[in-house]
Amino acid sequence: MGKTYERIDGRLRSFIEAQPMFFTATAPLAGDGTVNLSPKGLRGCFAVLDEHTVAYLDFAGSNAETIAHLRENGRITLMWCAFDGPPNIVRVHGRGEPVFRDDPRWPGLLPQFAIDPGDHGLRAIIVVRAELIRDTCGYAVPLMTYQADRDLHGRRFAREDDASLSAYFAGKEHVASSIDGLPGLPLPLPPTPAA
Repeated sequence: MGKTYERIDGRLRSFIEAQPMFFTATAPLAGDGTVNLSPKGLRGCFAVLDEHTVAYLDFAGSNAETIAHLRENGRITLMWCAFDGPPNIVRVHGRGEPVFRDDPRWPGLLPQFAIDPGDHGLRAIIVVRAELIRDTCGYAVPLMTYQADRDLHGRRFAREDDASLSAYFAGKEHVASSIDGLPGLPLPLPPTPAA
């Protein structure tokens, strides 16, 4: 049976932080809008900020559906599955927001992550405030073995600078606006803050 938690700590926090990947789900307010579900990976791109707040790095990609939905309504669900060890599924339902490079919170958030974001075309930090935290059994989740993070994303985007990354995003159909026409990633990107 599923259990509801008041906070992200102890065993629950350890489980979340140990998973090599998680999923995000968002949707626009429009009843006929496109629901988005995305896998997120790369060790070190996720952080528990406090007992009710988590964050992850949003890297370069072909779409910006999550950002667009969060800008419109803030609703998001994060999910982790145990692909090894005891079966478990954890969901954090909450309100999220994209923090962009020109946000005054950016310099304080970036050190929370154990990955060099410069190699991946970092475009935002997604901060999520938990409203409901639950786990369920996960008995039907298959056992799978984690081998390693793929290096393709880092190799692809490490060669980009701010200008070329902005040009890359401007050339993608669903980055500045979502599939449903909602505002997505603000372009051009603000410059990367000096370290």
